[in-house]
Amino acid sequence: MMMKAATMRVTRRQALGLGAGATAVVIAGPTVGPAVAKGQSAEDAIKAFTGGAETKTGKVSLSTPEIAENGNTVPVSFDIESPMTADDHVQSVLVVADGNPRPGVATFHFSEMSGKASASTRIRLAKTQNVIAVARMSDGSFFMDKRLVKVTIGGCGG
Repeated sequence: MMMKAATMRVTRRQALGLGAGATAVVIAGPTVGPAVAKGQSAEDAIKAFTGGAETKTGKVSLSTPEIAENGNTVPVSFDIESPMTADDHVQSVLVVADGNPRPGVATFHFSEMSGKASASTRIRLAKTQNVIAVARMSDGSFFMDKRLVKVTIGGCGG
């Protein structure tokens, strides 16, 4: 039994289209690729949170380890000095890691009914960087604290 070979006919229009497409790929080459969004900087995240208002030091007590042997689970906690009354309380706290591609790590919201403005969590840090906590007070003022966390790679420093 003899098999008939399949023939493929390419029209002139298809050939020209393929040629034009191949030429475009060769010319554009390295410039064509997946779109990569530029990450927001820590400064941009803080400005967006504060609306560009000045941040003062004090009132915020940020606690982080000086050296983190495992950057995947770095404990972070904060405590904000505030009476937590209807007239004077913490509204929210932004935690930022300035070396992360997306620096805004977490936002915590409080009210006068919270009783105390404190929280703790674990964050991921891929390298040595600053961790920053910015508190928005009910009177519109902002306070911050910053700590440098050294992330070691396999316990050898980094």
